[in-house]
Amino acid sequence: MSLRKDMAQLVHRTTDSHIRLAVTGLSRAGKTAFITSLVNQLLHSSSHDNLPLFSAARDHRLIGARRVPQTNLMVPRFSYDEAEASLYGVPPAWPEPTRDVSEIRLAIRYRPQKRTKRLLSSQATLYLDIIDYPGEWLLDLPLLELDFFAWSQQQMQALHGQRKAFAAEWLSALEALDLHAPADEQVMANIAKLYTDYLHRCKAEGLHWVQPGRFVLPGELAGAPVLQFFPVVSSLASEEVPSGSYLTLLQARYQEYQSKVVKRFYKQYFSTFDRQLVLVDCLSPLNAGFDSFMDMRSALEQLMHSFRYGRSGLLSRLFAPKIDKVVFAATKADHITPDQHTNLVSLLQQMVHPAWQHAAFENIDMSCISMASVRATQSGYIAVKDTQHPAIQGTLLTGEEQTLYPGDVPEKLPDPEYFEQHRFDFSEFRPLRSERDAPLAHIRLDKALDVLLGDKLR
Repeated sequence: MSLRKDMAQLVHRTTDSHIRLAVTGLSRAGKTAFITSLVNQLLHSSSHDNLPLFSAARDHRLIGARRVPQTNLMVPRFSYDEAEASLYGVPPAWPEPTRDVSEIRLAIRYRPQKRTKRLLSSQATLYLDIIDYPGEWLLDLPLLELDFFAWSQQQMQALHGQRKAFAAEWLSALEALDLHAPADEQVMANIAKLYTDYLHRCKAEGLHWVQPGRFVLPGELAGAPVLQFFPVVSSLASEEVPSGSYLTLLQARYQEYQSKVVKRFYKQYFSTFDRQLVLVDCLSPLNAGFDSFMDMRSALEQLMHSFRYGRSGLLSRLFAPKIDKVVFAATKADHITPDQHTNLVSLLQQMVHPAWQHAAFENIDMSCISMASVRATQSGYIAVKDTQHPAIQGTLLTGEEQTLYPGDVPEKLPDPEYFEQHRFDFSEFRPLRSERDAPLAHIRLDKALDVLLGDKLR
């Protein structure tokens, strides 16, 4: 049975009828909502014209899609039914954020354009694997290139402004610890908890660069000693380390975390992706201020170095798949007025510029779009003294109905002075109410589908 599955997967990849999609993004970027809406849109594609920007649907070549059993039986199924129930609920609610790895597979039936495919059959099937995982776990990938002391130096250098204040209790405990003394595991656990509390505080205050990411969302590793370490002053790297000391144990646990947690996760999932969608919430950091905004930009830049970019020929598709197409999507486009969408895309392009340069050098197809996986507002105009002004209308998470102009989105990366002169108030809204037999309302999710999958459905 296993051999038959492996052979089937080999045939799918050699005939270019199988694709693995990485839905990437930091915490709260909307990964779960995107995957749920993507599946929802494709399942409704045979009965609704809900994807006008998706060329296969627009040209009436998309026959339909259905969920099929995933091939990896060791990975939990993506909780599509529960997420869909939340979005169609009364009142509708956003699905629970991802807390562990999950997977969903779709079979997409279409009428091919390419002569080579038409010779085989008038219909073809593309198998799409989508992997969901916590955004926090992405933050660990750069650790693969850092030893314990290099990582410690990076973390210590980040301790300025808000971060230094949040870390005060942990830093006080670290200063009182003799790192060369014989290690006491309970003391280690206590100080590691203070460091974890610091990371949680950073996350709660809108800072994105929290590392190690598993400390704030451990999954099945909760309470494991492999999550009980913390950075130290990097000048200790030149000193001799006594056996059995705190410093020896910290290094050993960091290396174990690198090898058994980060590297295993990278090899099992990230090294196998063909296409990548990077979801970016630009609006929440604008609300939080300059430090939060630049912190997210830095986090994105670090993450992009962890992906393997390069054109995928037959051999590389079979034995060393590489990402050959990347879409950056600014989420929550429905939380601003349509006249600000162009600025939102421009801002996103500036944020990901370093990653864009690297991918462009590798001749990778790159795109930037604004998108709302599931609409939460309606857009329109309000009259003020005989003048029409753009506005959005929706229901806040508190249940209050609101009509407002949320503000301008900066076209370029804002500097600290910009935040002093402008106040942002991009509110959080509930999803729009949807009928059970109709697809979820969205903005340009079909554009993302076309860029990511359009060439595979020809």
